[in-house]
Amino acid sequence: MHLLILATIFIGFVGLLVKRNLVMKIISMDVMGTGVISFFVYLSSRSARVPPIVVDPNVEFHIADPVPQAVILTAIVIGFSILAILLVYVMILSKRFATLDTERIERRMRNWNR
Repeated sequence: MHLLILATIFIGFVGLLVKRNLVMKIISMDVMGTGVISFFVYLSSRSARVPPIVVDPNVEFHIADPVPQAVILTAIVIGFSILAILLVYVMILSKRFATLDTERIERRMRNWNR
């Protein structure tokens, strides 16, 4: 299972490096972020611990630490926020330069600065 998750991270990283379309770069970054979050969830789920909800106070449990769960939930929310901001910036760039190709945008920026 961990090889599949690591492959997801690698595919997202390769897509981030190879693709020229800005929307495809954002999707690749989101795939890579999802792979990283899935990897952390996979690592934390391997231990045989129960959630911190105690039904019977007389029985001793190995309770899972809620801090990593909160960190992962925060990472998901931050990732969604970054995705939304990046899509807004891509919309602005596409209106200004009439393209989503990074090389064309860079070329037009060089010509614009002259």
